[in-house]
Amino acid sequence: MTLRFRENGTFRVLQMADIQDGPDVNEDTIRLIREAIAVSDPDLIVLTGDQIRGYDPAYIDTFLRRRGDRPGAHVRAITKFEAAVQGVKPSDDNAAAAMNRTREKVRATFSSFLEPATTAGVPFAATYGNHDFQCGVLADEQDDMYREFPGCLNRRCIPDTPSALAADHNDPLACEPGTFALPVEASDGAGRITMSVMMVNSGDYAGETGGEDGEPGSHVESPVQLASQTADTVPYELYASHSRALDLADSAGYGTPSPEAIQWLHDVQRHLGERNGDGRPVPAIAFQHIPPQEFYQCLREVPAWTPYAVEGTRTFAGKCYLLDESKCRPGSLLGESIGCADVNCGEVEAMRKAGGYFALFAGHDHKNAFVGNVDGFDLGYAPTCGFTSYGPKSALRGIRLFTFHEDDPAAYDTRMLTYGELIGRHSGNEVRVFVGDHIVTDGASLRNELRKPKVAATVALTGAALAHVVWHGLIHRK
Repeated sequence: MTLRFRENGTFRVLQMADIQDGPDVNEDTIRLIREAIAVSDPDLIVLTGDQIRGYDPAYIDTFLRRRGDRPGAHVRAITKFEAAVQGVKPSDDNAAAAMNRTREKVRATFSSFLEPATTAGVPFAATYGNHDFQCGVLADEQDDMYREFPGCLNRRCIPDTPSALAADHNDPLACEPGTFALPVEASDGAGRITMSVMMVNSGDYAGETGGEDGEPGSHVESPVQLASQTADTVPYELYASHSRALDLADSAGYGTPSPEAIQWLHDVQRHLGERNGDGRPVPAIAFQHIPPQEFYQCLREVPAWTPYAVEGTRTFAGKCYLLDESKCRPGSLLGESIGCADVNCGEVEAMRKAGGYFALFAGHDHKNAFVGNVDGFDLGYAPTCGFTSYGPKSALRGIRLFTFHEDDPAAYDTRMLTYGELIGRHSGNEVRVFVGDHIVTDGASLRNELRKPKVAATVALTGAALAHVVWHGLIHRK
């Protein structure tokens, strides 16, 4: 399928981030996707990872805490809790039967959230996040599943081997599952590539898996060392006791694109230039799941007591931030800290050196919806468009629309298509959304909540009321 600018010189893309659901995709999520497609009439949809809620109770038999783990061996405590509430119990079937059931559930998830796109005839492409694989089906197999649906543009990746057959089919526009290029040709039909959409697999968790068959190692000297251990080298007893540190954010931090992917970002520009016959890099935008560290450059450090400030995490812990209005577009929102890797893998710098790249957009941090510019390079987010996971209030969950212009793709327009704008202020389950909007998992998230004036006022009034009740109770007892 050839992507091409319209006769009026525009090309429209929808970015859907963090659907993050199980086999029965939330109806509000589907309504949002359907309405966004209807009002925007896109030429392409990009899914930027965590389409699958890999820790959902539906996958309790095949859950992978990390790649290389044994399916179902180390299930998260929150998954066990949800399973108990839903009445889901681990099955006694063998591993092969359990995995086949998971495959069908993943297909059901894909079928649900892709139905609005396939019905409308809109092509789509998908990359992966840190939760997709946790259902037990890895990215390469999920790639094959996506290609079962009409309109899938995920390019097939064939390993670079000496085999003549492999060489004949090796695609320079593809690097690995989730990392590939989608050239967009000029509207005149002459075949010249005017811009390219780059999908990048940003990895999942840092560190390598532990012992044989993904078994955790046998030695951790003290809890202090947890911060320097990967989850797969921590005894399960400690993992279970420190599930926040060892699972949600991973003790070694989030992952980054592979070295091969970063090299490919340079090489693919050279290939596109050769196809155009001038050797020049083409204007390109990249989409991935986990943001790189440069996203923090869109923020400004502020005092800890500043209203609405959010605390940085891990490498950026101990500092508080707000959006830097001088760098960010109007309408930008910062709702939580930037969950980047602990190391800077050089991805943005590689894009700058390759030339042509003008923007990188991510998901991962469900409450963020800003677009900033750092030294002429755009960095931006789409918030979650799902209603099963945590995120902002219903009205702010949405899908990002891009309109690119053939004469200057880098001068693109973008805005959020929100649930509040398209459907209404309230979802079908406001209690769940409220909990997801105000959930507290550690000291930093608690302090972030208390920096919200309404939350602080509510806490203060509640505390005063309780103090009043206690005081009067003590007086009457006397």
